[in-house]
Amino acid sequence: MRFSSMRLTILVSLCFGVPHHCSFVQMVEAAAVEPLKVLIVAGGCCHDYATQTKLLKKGIEERINASVEVIYNPDTSTEARFDIYESDGWARDFDVVIHDECSANVSERPYVDRILNAHRNGVPAVNLHCAMHSYRWGNFQEPVADGADNSGWYEMIGLQSSRHGPQSPIDVTYSDHVIAEGLSAWKTVNEELYNNVRVYDSAHIVASGRQMQMPRKKKNKPVNPDVKPTEVEAVVAWTNEFGTKKTRIFSTSLGHNNDTVGDDKYLALICRGILWSTHKLTDSGEPVVGYSK
Repeated sequence: MRFSSMRLTILVSLCFGVPHHCSFVQMVEAAAVEPLKVLIVAGGCCHDYATQTKLLKKGIEERINASVEVIYNPDTSTEARFDIYESDGWARDFDVVIHDECSANVSERPYVDRILNAHRNGVPAVNLHCAMHSYRWGNFQEPVADGADNSGWYEMIGLQSSRHGPQSPIDVTYSDHVIAEGLSAWKTVNEELYNNVRVYDSAHIVASGRQMQMPRKKKNKPVNPDVKPTEVEAVVAWTNEFGTKKTRIFSTSLGHNNDTVGDDKYLALICRGILWSTHKLTDSGEPVVGYSK
């Protein structure tokens, strides 16, 4: 006979007594909980997705009750596509999908609509970093009109971004959102601060970032030694509700470098975003019984 680690804990507790801070009923409830089925879709331009998918899978499974499946495309272009998105029911086996693509030049409407329809129909999403700059076409440098041909991806995310500045550390501070409960302000390593072309009314800010940015060096022009850096601020983590079913969406534009993705503070934010999006975070900010480790 084989026992799960949770069931073994219950048996040991029965023999030696249950700690006062953890009731036997809670332990039984936790043992009956199935792990969240998490899908990470990753690949495309400009990032070390081979390493980052491993960091994410390990970090998530160590922190919350989740089983993570990774679909990784080693294509390093901005046209990376994923076979799973070719079928209408691509997300039916998962509780939440983590979009970690960098596919800026994939603009085929039926393909993008299949991705979005899964979320319109109730599958939560967690969007990381370059997912914000994926599936874009038209004049995405300016605020896109509601319902426009190229608006769907931004309406799902809840924020429109078009570019980022040079890499330097970002000071991250949190709002009073339930996802931020227990999280402390921190400074990243060198990172990219994504701009905010538009923050949708349906979005709620989880974290903001401040970064000192030097002007970009212009080709064939000398650097002005007297130029000083300027402070730039942007929303770096937020929630959204998408479609008529108000599907929960969590996003963060942080996560360019491996050191950020592997940072405990970053992984804690991602895990709390997963729990919130799947309704596994209580109003007081505690994980539902059975979903924390």
